[in-house]
Amino acid sequence: MLLRKYLLVVMEFQVSKCGSHIVKIRRDVLYPKRTKYKKMSKGICSRGREPDGTQLGFGRYGTKSCGAGRLEYRAIEAARRATIGQFRKNGKIWVRVFADLPITGKPTEVRMGRGKGNPTSWIARVSMGQIPFEMDGVSLSNARQAATLAAQKPCSSTKFVVVT
Repeated sequence: MLLRKYLLVVMEFQVSKCGSHIVKIRRDVLYPKRTKYKKMSKGICSRGREPDGTQLGFGRYGTKSCGAGRLEYRAIEAARRATIGQFRKNGKIWVRVFADLPITGKPTEVRMGRGKGNPTSWIARVSMGQIPFEMDGVSLSNARQAATLAAQKPCSSTKFVVVT
């Protein structure tokens, strides 16, 4: 149990160091600890190609999204666990998306009106061509298998990319 807590602290340190978000870990899941506003508007997912995050920056292999959409924090965590399970001891994974937008919902059988509902989950917007996961330290075949496992979790179409 002590080792498990230590691993979670290490993971929190790595995410805090790489991004500008302060993260909170609840049942091994990452989402923001505090935001300026509790509820945000839904917004739109851009259908065009975004310039940021479309090239491999850390690893030799990655998964590139073929369409714009939203990823839930549960799907991001499930994909990360699937790839780590495929790598076993060797190999490293970088998660380049962070679920920082709250999704609100009202309870069932509640009448209309009385404001917006409470936050229920967190999502990350992914644009077309963005790379959500990067991998390194494993063979090409092992990375391809891990990418196919990770692609099944978020329910969005992705393709495997290799640095040239």
